Amino acid sequence: MFVHSVYFWLKHPENPEDHDALKAGLSSLKGVQEIATAYIGNPAETRRPVIDHTYDFSLILVFSDKAAHDAYQVHPVHLEFVAECSHLWERVQIYDVAA
Repeated sequence: MFVHSVYFWLKHPENPEDHDALKAGLSSLKGVQEIATAYIGNPAETRRPVIDHTYDFSLILVFSDKAAHDAYQVHPVHLEFVAECSHLWERVQIYDVAA
């Protein structure tokens, strides 16, 4: 199993249209067949010193293996998402886990 966790900070977090556009873009990624499971969310209402809740969206993708992840990285749907939505965020942080 391979887990790809991506966190997005919007350039304009106060703009609801940007929220909607990024959420729609993230949702489009669910159509990539290499993805076994996909979760899209916002920071939970948990507040402890060890929790980073500064991001605006998270995308958690589970793949069967690294090869499926690598295929996703060059998939046309993923490349289109980056091309169409990258202007919305100021920062992206990724954590990949091989399990």
